[in-house]
Amino acid sequence: VVPSPSAEQAFRFSECTTLERLRAELADFALEREWDQFHAPRNLALAMVGEVGELCECFQWKGEVAEGLPGWSDKERTHLSQELADVLLYLCRLSHKCRVDLPRAALDKLSLNAAKYPAKLVRGSSRKYDEYGPEAASSAAAEGAD
Repeated sequence: VVPSPSAEQAFRFSECTTLERLRAELADFALEREWDQFHAPRNLALAMVGEVGELCECFQWKGEVAEGLPGWSDKERTHLSQELADVLLYLCRLSHKCRVDLPRAALDKLSLNAAKYPAKLVRGSSRKYDEYGPEAASSAAAEGAD
């Protein structure tokens, strides 16, 4: 008998695009509409914050929402996916305008977080990294030396 995959293992993003392809398509989209003039980093950051607000409205008044969104209608799921996409698109455009290699920055940040939150020390805890005391720093240094 093959064990069924957990919900975390069963879900995957499609491989239909890359962040680079999104970046390029967004640049073309803005160029075709002569919107590049409006896409200063500040403007993009503020527009993204507005979209994050719209994303949060999808969850407003729902209490805790379980993984997989049980009980959500197709309309609610579609609305959520559109708001998530808006945030991602603004984030990609902002990173382009700031000349930040977003995939590289994300991987670098994940590596930093792994050092700040050594799995052996923080497993099952939601405390912030500075609440672990000096053992966190020495554990992170020891894992980095491996």
